[in-house]
Amino acid sequence: MCDKNDSSRTSVLFVCLGNICRSPLAEGIFTQLVEQRGLSDRFHIDSCGTGSWHVGKAPDPRSVLVASKYGLDIAHLRARQFDAARDPHAFDWLIPMDRQNHEDIVEMGTPIQKAPLMRSFDPSLESPLDVPDPYYGGDDGFDKVYEMLTRACEGMLTHLGH
Repeated sequence: MCDKNDSSRTSVLFVCLGNICRSPLAEGIFTQLVEQRGLSDRFHIDSCGTGSWHVGKAPDPRSVLVASKYGLDIAHLRARQFDAARDPHAFDWLIPMDRQNHEDIVEMGTPIQKAPLMRSFDPSLESPLDVPDPYYGGDDGFDKVYEMLTRACEGMLTHLGH
């Protein structure tokens, strides 16, 4: 649970559709980068999905596999659904993976200035694009998503002054 009253910590919530593919990967990548920079005490990091069908489940095995290739353990994470009554107020940043999830969380009360698209932090892009949902694609889609998320997470840390 995020304590918004702790102003010394920046709270980040990564949001996708089911919270089993993209957002747990983003949570794992961002957490690893924060730990590598010795900033763990400055962040609270979480992820969720706008849909409810995977609540309580572990990340997709393909997300777990691609994460493990890069030294990340996300198998312990459990999917949760976006809480419209709490999350928009509890987090400094709510980072949707695509325009549909952005639209959904803004409609549920998230201030638009707190919800930039994930890839808007990728310095190699001229315009923010969606992080594609790899769920119904081949295994290589998870590798591509991992690469996209890594660039965006690094850019986000730079944006936040770290």
